[in-house]
Order: sequence, then structure tokens, then C-alpha cells
Amino acid sequence: MSDTAPLTIRLNANDNVVVARTEILPNTSIPGENVSTLAPIPRGHKIATGAIPKGELVRKYDQIIGFAMENIAPGDHIHTHNCEFRMFERDYAYSTEMSETPFVPEAERRTFEGYRRKTGKVGTRNHIGILTSVNCSATVARYIADTFNRTDRLGDYGNIDGVSAFVHATGCGMADSGEGYENLQRTLWGYAQHPNFAGVLIVGLGCEVNQIPFLLDAYGLELNDTFQTMTIQESGGTRKTVDEAVERIASMLPAANNVKRETVPASELTVALQCGGSDAYSGITANPALGNAVDRLVANGGTGILSETPEIYGAEHLLTRRAVSQEVGEKLIERIRWWEDYTARNHGSMDNNPSPGNKAGGLTTILEKSLGAAAKGGTTNLAGVYKYAEPVDTKGFVFMDSPGFDPASITGQVASGANLVCFTTGRGSVYGCKPSPSIKLSTNTPMYQRMSDDMDINCGVIADGDATVQEVGAQIFDYFLDIASGQESKSEALGFGDNEFIPWQIGAVM
Repeated sequence: MSDTAPLTIRLNANDNVVVARTEILPNTSIPGENVSTLAPIPRGHKIATGAIPKGELVRKYDQIIGFAMENIAPGDHIHTHNCEFRMFERDYAYSTEMSETPFVPEAERRTFEGYRRKTGKVGTRNHIGILTSVNCSATVARYIADTFNRTDRLGDYGNIDGVSAFVHATGCGMADSGEGYENLQRTLWGYAQHPNFAGVLIVGLGCEVNQIPFLLDAYGLELNDTFQTMTIQESGGTRKTVDEAVERIASMLPAANNVKRETVPASELTVALQCGGSDAYSGITANPALGNAVDRLVANGGTGILSETPEIYGAEHLLTRRAVSQEVGEKLIERIRWWEDYTARNHGSMDNNPSPGNKAGGLTTILEKSLGAAAKGGTTNLAGVYKYAEPVDTKGFVFMDSPGFDPASITGQVASGANLVCFTTGRGSVYGCKPSPSIKLSTNTPMYQRMSDDMDINCGVIADGDATVQEVGAQIFDYFLDIASGQESKSEALGFGDNEFIPWQIGAVM
């Protein structure tokens, strides 16, 4: 931290809390706030800047983050022991804060080096994917992938990023209609058509609920040299399926290896916006910086996908104000209402989030966490709202419904078309993704220094007073283009991405 950086961060003049930049001892005078601390304040935690009577609002970002559980004195540490979540009415004020997006003239827009596919879509990577219709074919799919990745079969195909198996735990023992079935089919369709794949093989067992022919018919998928299917039962069992599959994929390799990167506009970039292992700095450093990068991406004609519906809960009224129409705003609120009902039916609460790690990092309620998480979406208009894994067909800033569980959420975003992932973390998530490369943004400098092998960019310099949100946002946007052009992200270098495919499972297991 810069020697001249203040002890605390005030986010808005109307707040009745400030955030500790570093650990603060009791009886420490807070410059500019006319209070002294009454207790030890951990780094990232909140300090009351005035008296807050029991039941009164606790405000941060000039928004409600909780309610005082007891009388809180000036200088008190504010956290889960004296601040709680409560339901309260929010004014959605649809489309009242729309603005003109400052689009960059087409001739001046940024570019990257991508793979232009026959469909017209652009990939940032060149993988061969093995998808599974059901858990019963997962082991066979891994055997097929291992045949290539643990031998020299790819040695002559240096332009192929790998052969990867995308396995999951469902596909049978489920209803053949309804939300869960639709989620799985949309996810598999999205991956089957993803531009980061040069070839795809879908492997099933044969008798599962999630029949491959149903998927093909429902989404109009046609088999060809680079998109094929097979089942273990029809192929004659495990060994015969593996042998046949290896030969089929081997036949895809020459054409896959011959594709070349070409210069394409940044408008072909679709970025999944994600946060996990968050802390109090997430909403101060990395998330706003990522939001600034997304504003730059949108101005260049590209797309950013915000997700994790439970983690915008309490901030959704800020997004509805930016919706391009009341219809788009109401789609978002319909998803919010679905989640309220879903958690109630399962005897949960929307405040079950934040996690213990989030709380240790200074986040007290879901309201506080959501206000910081929503900052990843930047400031441009909300152009669309989509169901989980639904194809995103609108440019600009959009929202896709998903759980807050990062792997399930990102699986849906990639299925929706994200060819790049950007993931902010304060506690230190080590997530990686295939087929779309994952960029990791650290919210604070100490974690970045501990986990520099996993973190791509340190946004903690903002809290340290060494850079602005705008400066780091520009750095992130440049990095988008570098990674999209083939530079390896930290998680790719570590080999992550084979175990992170987790479709969102809803409904009864039959």
C-alpha cells in the first residue's frame, strides 16, 4: 500500500460506514471521519462513522446493505454480530437511467486474432470436445480424451489446444421435460455449437432419458465430419466405443489443425463476467475495474454477460434502471421472483450467501455482496436478459440467469456463447475453464502476492492508491484481446478446465 494512502476507504458521502484498507488497532483515530475505532478492525471490514440505532439502515455505496441488530456506536466494527439482512421493498424504476453508449467508430475499433468458423462465429481457442449426454458415458469420454492427452497423438497438431472431455452427473433419472431437462439440453447444444471447438463428439450410453436424437431434433443439429455422435450400447461396449471414438476424432485433427487465426474486430468477443471467493475489496477494486473494461468492450461492439442471480439480489433495482425497455427489466425481476420462490421451497434463504470465506473477507450480507458483484457489469444499458445457457443474440451488456455457484454459472455462460471468461476473486479462487480461457483478477495485493501463479492481474493496486479504476480497466481490456489472440492465461498454464463443466441441475432425481 502506498505510504500516502489513507487508513480507510469512503465509497459515498452518504454512507455511514468506511472500509479499512489495512488492519486497524483499537483507539485509532480515522482521519477525516471524526471517529476512533472501538475494537480491532480487520482489513476490508467496516467501521461505523456515526451512531446507528437498532433497526436503522446500514449504508454503503449509498445503498442499503443491512439493518442494525443493536445500537451501534461511532467507531464500532460493523459485521455479522451487529448487522443483518432483512427483506425490503425496492423501486425498480424501469429504464429511467438509460444512456447513450459511446460507441467507438467501426474503423477505430480494437481487434484480436481469432478463429473465424464456417458459421461466422469467432473462437478464441481451437479445442476438440467430447460431450456426454449422461453420467453413464463419463468414464468412456475420459478414456477417449486420455488416449490423446497422455500419448503423442497430438504431436503433429500443434495448432490444436487439446482434446477434452466434458462430463457431468445427470442426464438420466430425471424428467424428460421441465426446467432441469431444458437447462441440460441448452447447455449441450451451446457447447456443441461453440466456436472454440474445431470438432465435437457426443457420447451417450443409449438408454438414458437425455437421448441424443432428441437433442439433435430439438435444436436442428446436423451431423458432419466435425460433429458426430455415438452410444456405448450401439458401439458394442466400452473398449469398442473408445477405439471407434479415437479413430473418429483422429479423422478430425488434420482439418482442425489447418485453421488459422485472423484479425477480427473486438465486437466478436463475448466475455463471461464472474466473481468467486469474494471479499470486501471485490466491490471496490476488481469488480469496478472489470466493469470499466466491459464498458470499453461494449463501446467496441462486444458483449459482456453478467450472471449469478442470487448475487445481484439487492442490487437488481440498479440494473432495471438501465434496462433498454421495461420488458427487459421485467424479465430480470421475473428471475428474481423465481429465485425467491425456489429458495423458499427448498427451505433456504436468499441470505444463505455470503459464504464463510466471504464473511471473513468483510462481506456481511447478500445485499452488500450483490452491490459489489453488480459492478462487474459496468455502466452501459442492460440490453437483454436470458435464461440459463440460452443463446445470447444481443450485443452489449446482458444478464443470464444462473446460480451463484461459479462452475455451474460459467458453464451456462459459455453455453450462451462466451468465448472468454473473466473472474474476480478476493480470497483466491483457482478456477479455470475449457474451452474458453479464464482470466483471474485479484481484488487485493496480499492475495495476489501469495497466489501470483494463479492470478493474471492485480486490481489491489486501486485500494493501495497506486492506480485508478480507469487505468486498471484499460489494462484488463487490453488483456482480453491478448488472451483472445492466443496468449495463455494463468489457469491455462496450470492445466485447469477439464473438471469445471457443471450444468445447473434443477428438479427431482427420479
